[in-house]
Amino acid sequence: MIRAVFFDLDGTLLDTAPDMAACLNTLLEEAGRAPLPLGRIRPVVSHGATALVRLGFGLGPEDGEAFERLRRRFLALYRRRLAHETRLFPGMEAVLEALEGEGRCWGVVTNKPARFTEPLLNALGLDTRAACIVSGDTAPARKPDPRPLLHACGVAGVLPEECVYVGDARRDVEAAHAAGMPAAVALFGYIGEADDPAAWGADALIETPATLLDWVRSHG
Repeated sequence: MIRAVFFDLDGTLLDTAPDMAACLNTLLEEAGRAPLPLGRIRPVVSHGATALVRLGFGLGPEDGEAFERLRRRFLALYRRRLAHETRLFPGMEAVLEALEGEGRCWGVVTNKPARFTEPLLNALGLDTRAACIVSGDTAPARKPDPRPLLHACGVAGVLPEECVYVGDARRDVEAAHAAGMPAAVALFGYIGEADDPAAWGADALIETPATLLDWVRSHG
């Protein structure tokens, strides 16, 4: 049976796009550039600050200090508005309550660094409810490496085969399967036009949080 549900954070458990988009647009405006619409930024949010800076400025780590300065500034802006507009996805609170009521636990496994993950979950009152919070710098490696998910199993006291990992990127499916647990793709998350979730090999494609709950219940 499924005893635990582990969630990716950005684009799966939480809709963080409005806050992260606002920070990128502030960065663009500081550089004298026009802001980007939320719809263009949203699919990139799950891939973090590096991808957002590349989207806005066309720069990446290979560009050295010019990129790194923008990345650091973006993170400084984001640190100050972690939870201004960020909320659980619609219907997700009911899912969490149902899991808790049925004696199942849930947790977070994200590549987001702990200095952002922990205060964000605290601000939303979710930190004390989660059976585990595994950030991008908790384990020796990040997803798609399976070690963050295996660490989550150890903290939550469950076996990998008793869990499901829910994410919105191919690396989430790869990490789950490498850890020996089923994977579900949150189709309501930050999936780009070029992405093909049906080709990622997930065990379930989830249209809404409510359908995730149905899937969990159907597996015991």
